[in-house]
Amino acid sequence: MLLLKQACQCALSNGVPCRSLFVALIVGTILNLINQGDALFGVGPINWIKVVLTYLVPYAVCTYGAVSFQMRDARKSLS
Repeated sequence: MLLLKQACQCALSNGVPCRSLFVALIVGTILNLINQGDALFGVGPINWIKVVLTYLVPYAVCTYGAVSFQMRDARKSLS
């Protein structure tokens, strides 16, 4: 339980949410243009679930990377 609390604190600190949001906006936009370009330009229907997930996944990956780095760094400094 302590590990989960520490991970949540890391995910919400040190600018992690802002950096993750920035990465998600850039990567998600590029991926949406690649995967649903025809729909976004009016040729086909837009799948809104895919649009949301295409932004959510890079956000989660970026946050996970930052949290795992911070937690590993904290363990190293305790040793």
